[in-house]
Amino acid sequence: MLRHLLTCSAVLGLCLAVTAPAAQAESLLVEAESFDAHNGWNLDTQFIEIMGSPYLLAHGLGRPVEDATTTVKFPKPGKYHVFVRTKDWVARWDAPGEPPGQFQVLVNDKALEPTFGTKSAEWFWQPGGTVEIEKPETRIALHDLTGFDGRCDAIFFTTDANEKPPEASKILGSWRKQQLGLSEDPTETGPFDLVVVGGGYSGLGAAISAARMGIKVALIQNRPVLGGNGSSEVRVWAQGLVRRGEFPHIGEIVDEISDHATKSPGTYEEFEDEKKERIVRAEPNITLFLNHHAYKVDMDGEKIEAVYAFDTRTSEVRRFTAPLFVDCTGHGTIGALAEAEFEIHDGVRMGMSNMWAWEETDEPQSFPKTPWALDLTMQDFPYPRDFHGQWFWESGFHKDPLNDLEAIRDWNFRAVYGAWNAMKNKDGAEKHKNARLTWMAFIGGPRESRRIMGDLVLTQEDIISKKQFPDGMVPSTWSIDLHYPKRQYMRKYPDNPFISVAEHGAGVDRRYGYPIPYRCFYSKDVPNLFMAGRNISVTHEALGTTRVMRTCGMMGEVVGKAASICIKYGCSPRDVYTSYLEQLKELARLPGVMRRDNVDGEFYKREGDTTPTKVYDYVSAASLDGVVVDDQQAQTTGSWTAGTGLKPLVEESYRYGRGGTATFTFQVPEDGQYEVRYATGAHENRASNVPISVSHAEGTANKTINQQKPGDIKPHFVSLGTYTFKSKTPYEVHVDGTDVDGNVHIDAVWVTKAE
Repeated sequence: MLRHLLTCSAVLGLCLAVTAPAAQAESLLVEAESFDAHNGWNLDTQFIEIMGSPYLLAHGLGRPVEDATTTVKFPKPGKYHVFVRTKDWVARWDAPGEPPGQFQVLVNDKALEPTFGTKSAEWFWQPGGTVEIEKPETRIALHDLTGFDGRCDAIFFTTDANEKPPEASKILGSWRKQQLGLSEDPTETGPFDLVVVGGGYSGLGAAISAARMGIKVALIQNRPVLGGNGSSEVRVWAQGLVRRGEFPHIGEIVDEISDHATKSPGTYEEFEDEKKERIVRAEPNITLFLNHHAYKVDMDGEKIEAVYAFDTRTSEVRRFTAPLFVDCTGHGTIGALAEAEFEIHDGVRMGMSNMWAWEETDEPQSFPKTPWALDLTMQDFPYPRDFHGQWFWESGFHKDPLNDLEAIRDWNFRAVYGAWNAMKNKDGAEKHKNARLTWMAFIGGPRESRRIMGDLVLTQEDIISKKQFPDGMVPSTWSIDLHYPKRQYMRKYPDNPFISVAEHGAGVDRRYGYPIPYRCFYSKDVPNLFMAGRNISVTHEALGTTRVMRTCGMMGEVVGKAASICIKYGCSPRDVYTSYLEQLKELARLPGVMRRDNVDGEFYKREGDTTPTKVYDYVSAASLDGVVVDDQQAQTTGSWTAGTGLKPLVEESYRYGRGGTATFTFQVPEDGQYEVRYATGAHENRASNVPISVSHAEGTANKTINQQKPGDIKPHFVSLGTYTFKSKTPYEVHVDGTDVDGNVHIDAVWVTKAE
């Protein structure tokens, strides 16, 4: 049983170690996160800075979840007054209908009289009446009534009819510490050489890289899994190209931890949470602290001396000491606590996504009506093809990216439930009788908040002009991708849109990448603070290309190597640039599996470690021997969507769609026999019956290819046959996507001399 610490408060507010007088009041605070079994309830830690605590969330997608249960020990039998910290999560919008997040509190299997989650737009202590406790050992349960995201922070019992818990939302405030019996002295943890806060791709890259460079690392993550946006909780597939440019080994660690999802959101299994944790725990220099939330720092002058983090299940506080820290929180939390200068874009910001998925079953599936959700019809949102609501289910463009986070996530909930209600109970009902909602992220995928300022602030102009910096090290290959509300879907909710569009700017080298300078990876104000991830020192526009996960992971790899130089020479992150930049570059040229036991040790590989061969996931047309026609050169009819998710691909992108045609025109350099090859991308949503015709000197050949299967000619081509062609004569490969059973994939045609 997880501990539920209790206190007593006498008339003078003291808990005496002697026999209590008759007037003494007793109390018990039960944190929901410390329940023995959460069961169907989820632990939500993403809004601790807003409301002061983790809480349990009944995220059942409209189906009540299994009770969360625990057993506690009361100080003594008697009559207790009950308060439950909760909220009505749709009340801030005056939403119609019954509140969706209703639940009961059961004490020894008997429900308290009130139904909770029905009052107040803000977190508050909802009175729960009284309960008679007959024996100290007591079973408590949270009983969900709706499956629509009821939430409970804590339950307070007191024998004092006049006592009411305070409403303060300060993290582990003095009242809560007193009630939980927490020591004023945290558990000293360390010292370490480097404390990494945040376990997404940037934090993983930093921790693993630093550990392999021979320094002791604490990795602090406030979720039970690693990966951040690239975990099974959020399911954003990893984007950005790695292992290229001047430092082709940077990105090899990212490749080790990276998911291989073929769409976003993918399945739980595709995001490989267990693999990420296994790789981290295999590093002897890393101590991993899952379920720990960093919330406070100690400063020694301008430097960070320690970071405090509490266990989100037990509230136990640890104090982590080290000479170096790296902020990989995404929100720049540690930098802000240390009073580092940061910026938040004053304008339309990229928002938060909560993606979702559904399936077709063999029998009818019901779904409750949701009057409290957004009032949507099938025309008000993009149809979730391929059974998933993608990254563009995004909101918060005009909201505070920190203080409004819970409201942004909950608005996303209302949007998805409103869309699903339209599909099940309104104008989409006939088509979706057998459809069932299977998954929706309750952990949001934020894109933009604080950016901590470094010695260099990278700008859009720097990137587009390809300005060269001596410390350029991490290749950013994503376009300048900024998200805005999509006007088509703003009609009903223009003040708070929920569907985004990505506007991709030109100028980024999508093949080799633009090298982000090292000076963007440390604070200009806090001498011992690194940054990696979306909170690095860039402008809002430049963030559009640097923010994707594989790129962020490479930032972490460089930071980990720089941290080892700081430990070796007793210097600061800034000194690495001014005095040890060539040594950092030497470390960056090492394979990702190379390691040393300490900063003065020899480098070696562990048995079984292998260095990946240099294989890029794009293919340049110039690298193929023969005539290559890219999809950008094809003449098309109908609508085609550009994509980069299926690897490999020719040049910068491919296109996919159905209902249109594509014609690739080519000429051969001399008369002769040539094999015609077609670049295909294997995926379950591609067509299995794509008609393709090839004109040649002797007529026309008709073929049908299955694009659900991979090509058998490297890197990703299928043969359309060998034919006779004459020079200076135009020929065509014509792709017909008008009558097919899935999306047609067009990437390139390759015509090569037959052997």
